[in-house]
Amino acid sequence: MKELIKTIIADFHKGGIPQFKKRDLDMPINSGKIVTLIGPRRAGKTYTMFGLMSKIKDITDIVYINFEDERLTIKAEELNKIIESYFELYPNKKKIYFFFDEIQEIPGWEKFIRRVYDTISKDIFITGSSSKLLSKEIAASLRGRTLTYNIFPLSFKEYLNFKGIEKEIHSTRGKAKIFSEYEKYMEKGGFPETIEKEPDFIDKILQSYFEVMLYRDLIERYRITNHIALKFFIKKLIANTARGFSIHKIFNELKSQGVKISKDHLYDFLSYCEDAFILLPVSVFSESLQKQILKKSYSIDVGLSQILSFSLSKDKGRILENIVMLELKRKEKEIYFFKEKHECDFIIKQKDKIIEVLQVCTSINEENREREIGGLKEAMKRFKLKKGVILTIDQEDRIGNIEIIPVWKWLLS
Repeated sequence: MKELIKTIIADFHKGGIPQFKKRDLDMPINSGKIVTLIGPRRAGKTYTMFGLMSKIKDITDIVYINFEDERLTIKAEELNKIIESYFELYPNKKKIYFFFDEIQEIPGWEKFIRRVYDTISKDIFITGSSSKLLSKEIAASLRGRTLTYNIFPLSFKEYLNFKGIEKEIHSTRGKAKIFSEYEKYMEKGGFPETIEKEPDFIDKILQSYFEVMLYRDLIERYRITNHIALKFFIKKLIANTARGFSIHKIFNELKSQGVKISKDHLYDFLSYCEDAFILLPVSVFSESLQKQILKKSYSIDVGLSQILSFSLSKDKGRILENIVMLELKRKEKEIYFFKEKHECDFIIKQKDKIIEVLQVCTSINEENREREIGGLKEAMKRFKLKKGVILTIDQEDRIGNIEIIPVWKWLLS
């Protein structure tokens, strides 16, 4: 085992840091905290790590281990062999940076990280594709020692950066180019690997991502045996992206098809999908926690959701809403939706106060004007806000104290 670990460490030092493209996240390299990157598979956590490594002058100061390396079958009690192997390679090293990829693959990893932090190095970086697993274990064992960052698929601003497209929004040509890319982003999403691929190939890549998430992050991790019910559940919620959903209704649909499963298991499925960053539920706003049980569900990536739902691919309004929700999550906003007489898509809470309300639709027209503006105004009145925002595909206007902004322009602001 130690010889294998030495080989892994030395091969990385000899091969050098792989090429990467910079993300918008600004993370410290010498914070004195355990920096934790969590997010779905293939969203760019590893390459974000490489970006951090590039700030370190001497590559031999780095210990990089990917725990999904099939050669590395290691248990928690053997993790110290990583330390032993490194010091046998470099006995005189003083400053060491540890980078551990997909560390949740090792049950009991948190005690090892705590010991490394307390005795060897304060410069530790870890990634994982499980939100609750990491947050729960960190809260229990690494109190006050961590900084956590969410790594989602690319924002539209990052998408343009990856493609080398200048964000020129004032000239006719620049605006036309950005809008063209925005339409592609709406259709295919923002997983980094898909950016320069042909459309048909992108669909195959996204389908493979879903299969890995399904089997590795759900079925294997939670030992789910009812695969039929799980697939139906995920596809049902994705087909109803940006709409309220009912576990009771899904239960009855499965029952009518002869699929046996309890409601409790369906609630578990929702928790598992949120944990693995496949689905992101948003609760209705209410001072009563009991009433917050009403939720809407969104996908981690609009491209991924569209290969799973033909009906969603034809509904640009709900795709736009999903894109806006993801951007709010990237900015670590506390978000809810508002529902009384009408509905408002997003309200943003800061501490104990609602500070902003947002409505999302393809455009404002005579058919939807009363519904969309009515929902926004109702929320503005409820939370005593003087202005509101409606986000559209490409419509720009002002109606009294309501500003109408194209989503692409809002994403680049």
